[in-house]
Parts: sequence; C-alpha cells; structure tokens
Amino acid sequence: MFREASLIFRLLPPMCTAFLVLAFATVITTDLAHSADVVELKVSHYLPPNHTFQKALVRWGEELEKASGGRLKLRIYPASQLGPVNRQFDLVRNGVADIAVGLHGATPGRFPLSDLVSLPYVHPSSGSQSEITSHRLTELAPKYLAAEHPGMKILWMAVTNPLLVHTGRVPLKSADDLKGLRIRYAGEQFAAIISTLNAVPLAIPPGETQDALAKGIIDGCTFPYEAAQSFDLGTVAKYSQEPGISTASFAVVMNQRKFDSLPPDLREIIESTTGVAQAGRFGAAFDAAEQAGRDYMISKGVQITTLAPDELAKIKTRLEPITLKSVEALEKQGKSARAFLGDYQR
Repeated sequence: MFREASLIFRLLPPMCTAFLVLAFATVITTDLAHSADVVELKVSHYLPPNHTFQKALVRWGEELEKASGGRLKLRIYPASQLGPVNRQFDLVRNGVADIAVGLHGATPGRFPLSDLVSLPYVHPSSGSQSEITSHRLTELAPKYLAAEHPGMKILWMAVTNPLLVHTGRVPLKSADDLKGLRIRYAGEQFAAIISTLNAVPLAIPPGETQDALAKGIIDGCTFPYEAAQSFDLGTVAKYSQEPGISTASFAVVMNQRKFDSLPPDLREIIESTTGVAQAGRFGAAFDAAEQAGRDYMISKGVQITTLAPDELAKIKTRLEPITLKSVEALEKQGKSARAFLGDYQR
C-alpha cells in the first residue's frame, strides 16, 4: 500500500501531494486514536460488597486493565444496584449491563440442565469443593448449557460448596428435626428438598434473610458458610447442620453483541482470562471463603451439629426420588439430562 501511495505522490502536483499527505496522516492518527479508546464494561451482581464474587471481579478487572494497557476496564455495581437477583441474566440479555453474575436457581424452570447440579448430594466423583465443581461445570457449559443462555456468552460457571441449613432456635440433629419448620431456600431443587423433608419452603431474597430470621418470619435458611458470613447470619442464627445437602450454581455472563463489538485484541484478553482456568481460581477462593465463613459462625457462638451416619442415610434415601424425577422429566422433554449429569459426576 505504501509503495502505491509513494508512486501517486510523485505523479501529483506539489499542492495535491501536500493535501494527500495531510489526509493520509489524519486517517492514521484517527485509527490509532480509535485503537486506544478505553472500553468500560458495566458489571452487575446482587451480592454484598464483601462477597467473594465482588473480590474476584475486582481482581479480574485489574487483570484486564493491566493486560490491555488501560484500554479495558470494569465498572462494578454490587448489591442489586442495577436489578434484583432474578433479573441479573436479563440485564445482560437486554444490554442494561455488559456482564452479570446470575444465580440459576433464582429463576425456576429457566435453566433446567444447569439446575441439575443443585440436586441433593450431586457432585463430581473427585469431590464437592468449589474448585472442583466450578471447573467441571465450566468445562461442560459449551456442550450442554450454552443453549440455556441465549444472547449471552458464558465467561465461567461457579458452584457453591454444599448449602447447609442454619436455624434460629431449633437444633437439627436428626432426619425429622426439620418437620414443620419454615426454611428460606435458594432454587427450585432446594424447595423440593425442603418439602420432601416435611418443612415449609419460603422464598426470601438473600439480603432480607437476616431480618426474616431475626423476626421469626422464617425458622431457618439455606446458605453455604461463605454466604452466611457475607449476609452476617451469625448474629441471628444459633445452629448450623452439617453436612451440606445441595449446591447452587452461578454463571458469569457477557452480552454476546457487546463482546462481538470489541476489537479483536480485547476479545482475546477476555477469552484468555476467563473459562475453566478462571473457574478453578474462583472456586479455590470460594473454598477459602467457606472455611473463613465456618470460623466466623463459630466465633459468633453458632453451634454446629453433625448428622450421625444413620440419620444422614435416612435423608439421602428420602431425597433420592427427587433426582430420579428431575432427570426423567427432562429426558421426556428431549433434554440430555442423564448425559449431562453423568458427565458432571464422572
């Protein structure tokens, strides 16, 4: 291109040549200016500013900014500033936010395959720690879960440590102690679990759980320890029951049109800092926060009760039909529930 331009300049009168040189320089300068434009991505989530997700997003934002030479930045809106927990995915689909952290269980029936990881005692054979489950679910997302997230690019998936039941007044020592209690739940699968154990599931927004437990609106709630600390439940809960029963899954998603509109080098930076590697790192942070959350609950005087093996066996037997029913229902709808669950638990 430069050889042809040089030939044209030699053939033109001096005045025309000067004009073309100026125009050519303007085009180059404009292109360089556009390439250096700063892109700020709006990120939404519903969790408090002290949560592991907030810390991970801040860390990722610093990584993006450094890798892009300051051209790619995140502006994070925590604590439902842009919308409640059940609107996070729609905020991204509609372009209100560029990126969001969505909780699959907050919109029952919308993510049926993703919700299977929330079935009782379901996890990969190598363990139920978040580092393992988040990595595995992110690996499987392109094959099984992308269709459940139309208009969204899945950056990574995250799975909590198993949720436990925390109560305000009643210690849980047997399979029957939940009977009649009003329990705040997260997701359709946990609602079924609570009902099967003869308790009453109540849908309470996460941020309102502490107040509801303090006022006796609910008798207990389901959270992993890290979330119990984030929502400061140690000030109102008196008992926590181990082991946890079921997990909750999240997806960190980006508006696909927004991603496609970015310059190729910025898209590559996002690709290289997300995916299964990011899921594993985030899961490890989740695991560390889980231990810290358990320590926090103990420091607040919460008594941790552990189910005896025979009582745990009773609960597992009672809950087994939930898994069979969920898988069979999705298979009848033509969804690859059995294959997905088999790959996840492998």
